[in-house]
Amino acid sequence: MSFGAFNHHRNPGPMADINVTPMVDVMLVLLVIFILSAPMFTNAVKLDLPKAQAQANPQQAATVTLSIDGAGKIFWNNDPVELSVLEARLVDAAKLEPQPELQLRADKDTRYEVVAQVMAAAQSHGLTKLGFVTDPKKEKK
Repeated sequence: MSFGAFNHHRNPGPMADINVTPMVDVMLVLLVIFILSAPMFTNAVKLDLPKAQAQANPQQAATVTLSIDGAGKIFWNNDPVELSVLEARLVDAAKLEPQPELQLRADKDTRYEVVAQVMAAAQSHGLTKLGFVTDPKKEKK
């Protein structure tokens, strides 16, 4: 029997309100428990750790950018060079410790022959770190 209703023939609908008071009570109790128990989880054990000698970090290798334009001209860090000058610079770079990393940037219209000559020159002079640089694919709008 429902109180406050004068029409006894009407079917009462489902209750649409949710009572959140018990949920809030439980959450507050859990909050108090976590606040009180948090200091117990932060205890530390006192240890006398051994000392160790570590070597200095190795020197980072330099980066050399070799660019080849569509006409086949070669650039060493944006400075134009001929193939003979390039080979002299590759010899000097191979003597450095650690060896520099060569980043090869070639125009899409560059002949493969020029790229192959630069790669062969780098390999023949003992340079082993060679990477190809490309532009990421641009999204079409």
